[in-house]
Amino acid sequence: MKKTIAVIVGTRPEAIKLAPVIRALGFSDHLQPITISTSQHGEMVEQIFENFGITADVDLQVMRPRQKLWDLTAILSTELGAYFSDHPVDAVLVQGDTTSALIGGLSAFYHKIPVGHVEAGLRSHDRYSPFPEELNRTLLTRIAQWHFAPTPYAADLLRSENIDNATIYITGNTVVDALHWMSRHLRHSEIRPGILNGQRKLVLVTCHRRENIGLPMRSVALAIKHLADSHPEAHFLFPMHPNPGVRELIQPILSKQNGVTLCEPLNYEEFLSALHQSYFVISDSGGVQEEATALGKPVLVLRRETERPEGVEAGTLRLVGTDVQEILRAGHELLVNPESHGAMSNGSGVFGDGKAAQKIQKILEQNLSTANRILPFKKPTGELVLME
Repeated sequence: MKKTIAVIVGTRPEAIKLAPVIRALGFSDHLQPITISTSQHGEMVEQIFENFGITADVDLQVMRPRQKLWDLTAILSTELGAYFSDHPVDAVLVQGDTTSALIGGLSAFYHKIPVGHVEAGLRSHDRYSPFPEELNRTLLTRIAQWHFAPTPYAADLLRSENIDNATIYITGNTVVDALHWMSRHLRHSEIRPGILNGQRKLVLVTCHRRENIGLPMRSVALAIKHLADSHPEAHFLFPMHPNPGVRELIQPILSKQNGVTLCEPLNYEEFLSALHQSYFVISDSGGVQEEATALGKPVLVLRRETERPEGVEAGTLRLVGTDVQEILRAGHELLVNPESHGAMSNGSGVFGDGKAAQKIQKILEQNLSTANRILPFKKPTGELVLME
């Protein structure tokens, strides 16, 4: 009988990075994935699943308009706790650092279900940046039974935190698997009519992180405005996050700006096509840092630190923060200096070889067999009751 693996997916980046794992588990002779969508990113997750031919088995639909982080945490805990009480599974997989991942891991722990953490070991060493992701992933490290580290550097960080080396597996990052899979199915069509207009240089922009909402994001928008004014040879494509707080800051500054196109979130195929065609990227996204590094696309990272220093060392990433002048200097240099652009345009395999999902599948098969299980997990015999 196949072992059941509940795979918890909340956000668009989680969907991208877990889609190859869900597909690999689906081809296993010994494992059966159960895909649980919390709908933290609702329609965007559905778009990714459609790209990969995946259908969620469960949709918790936890999001509410302008929901606070603590409300989301409470609803996720209630819904996932109830699900695991009614539907016993053999293991739970979570990815990265989202609230869905943390509460998924914690709910599994409450039910004594072993947890696998995909993309384990990333650290910025600042608990408030990214917020709340940095604390989420460090807490998940204490919960997880299997740590699927994307790089040797991430594995070393886990060992430095006294995580048992026997539970750490260097797999590569599953985003490279997703990139390879989608690239084989990609049709490089024009993203929006007139954007490239012959020889225009496409600059892809994303900005959504919670800690950047407010003055930092307004500064980013002003920097894009000034770059567009001073570089008519470039066009800036800015897919906006659905968060109203993001749009209220971006739209007043950029909605009527020449050389800038604001649009709804791109599906994964469209986004990768834009990334392939881009001259460089301006972003605060972790996944974009990895994808761009794999493709050799320069990224101006809208942060002062990154938990992906491998990309900085590879030369693809440059940390610029959200200061207007620093973004302007770095963007101008890439647009007018071919040598600077070329120095950041060498693709690198530091984030994996595209086989991470297969490695995770085999590790789970080995560890979930009765003979090879690392620790005996005992199912709770009754409901979890809080005692005074």
